[in-house]
Amino acid sequence: MTDPLRSACHRPASLLALAFAATLALATPSLAAETVRQVLPGAPAATAPNTLVRVMPPTGDESEVERFCSNIADAARDRRYALQAAELKQLQADVDARIKALDEKKTEYETWLKRREVFLARAQDGVVKIYAGMKPDAAAERLAIVNSDLAAAILMKLDPRKASVILNEMDGKAAAMLTGIMASAARRVDPS
Repeated sequence: MTDPLRSACHRPASLLALAFAATLALATPSLAAETVRQVLPGAPAATAPNTLVRVMPPTGDESEVERFCSNIADAARDRRYALQAAELKQLQADVDARIKALDEKKTEYETWLKRREVFLARAQDGVVKIYAGMKPDAAAERLAIVNSDLAAAILMKLDPRKASVILNEMDGKAAAMLTGIMASAARRVDPS
């Protein structure tokens, strides 16, 4: 038989243990899921609970990605080629524009060279000899009336001492204009 006094003493302790377990279960949900084991003396040691690792079965995602990449590879390659072709066309257009600009500049230089040759050819040796034999004041008066290009060409073919005396006898504006024409014609670089 059981002693009623003894069972009455143990009853509040077991109620206290049950209340403690319920409080602990409500406080920590992960502990509530674990089973409570009582370890007896001499019993084998408790093993660690098995942890579950979720292993995702291989899905068709990888193959879908591979299929997607393989499906768009040709389109991507074609697009890359199209972009490169467009860039090459743009570069070709730039090169063509530069070649055209160089051709225009070459034509301009050739035209300038022809004008200079024509300019120097205007002053024939006979005409130059005539002005070379004239008195400086008379030559200055006649050259002021003549076309300025022709007058500058004649002065360029004259002896520099004779040309300087003739320019000295001329009007200041006319002498300055002729000097400017002669200086631009004597330059070896682009006159513009």
